[in-house]
Amino acid sequence: MENQQANLHMMIVLNEWDPLGYGVGSYDTEAVDVLQAAHQFDEPQKLARKIQAIYEFSFEEIIPLKECESMALKLLTIKNNASCDI
Repeated sequence: MENQQANLHMMIVLNEWDPLGYGVGSYDTEAVDVLQAAHQFDEPQKLARKIQAIYEFSFEEIIPLKECESMALKLLTIKNNASCDI
């Protein structure tokens, strides 16, 4: 999987995620920020805390860390699969 395809796949996963109940597709700005963070962090815990901080900054609500960890693992799996392809 190419990097561009990985980015598209991650954006689809993020756009389908509705962690605060505002409706699918309500987090465009945050999804872009999380995508950027997914390329900066390789450790699920660090990415999860960054995801939590991004959404908290925008909505002044805290997503449980467990939910952020689950999303971080999904995103890092997509990213790592892209980098493993030849």
